[in-house]
Amino acid sequence: MKRREFLKSSCAACLSLSAIPLVLNSCTSLINTTGTLVKDGLTINKKDFRINDKGSSAYRSFLIIRNDALKYPICIYRFSDQQYSALWMRCSHQGAELQASGEYVQCPAHGSEFNNKGIVTSGPASTNLRTFPVTVNNDEIFIDLRKQS
Repeated sequence: MKRREFLKSSCAACLSLSAIPLVLNSCTSLINTTGTLVKDGLTINKKDFRINDKGSSAYRSFLIIRNDALKYPICIYRFSDQQYSALWMRCSHQGAELQASGEYVQCPAHGSEFNNKGIVTSGPASTNLRTFPVTVNNDEIFIDLRKQS
């Protein structure tokens, strides 16, 4: 085998192996739920964040709530057992539906990016996302859709 071919194949193998954990982690991080529509908001169970992995205490960093009553989904980020943020997945630039990816949400239409608290980190959007107050009561998370936080 020539040196150049060897380097190409070894680099490709190393890159492939290093990408596997990233791909697997992103697959376990994303889950869709419908939540339960109640008066003034939505509820979900904190257990929806738990990743069932052989008895470990691993948690997803976010959930996507898709409910037929909502025009756009809501992304809820988990920071701790009692601290969450709920983001309206509608880009503040031109209204495209956003996509969640790790600690950021991104607009596929024009490339705007927002952090997990809804703050613009990259334009063309210049306005932060609409966010909702989140209340935790035992194992229930309530997202108040009447107010903006």
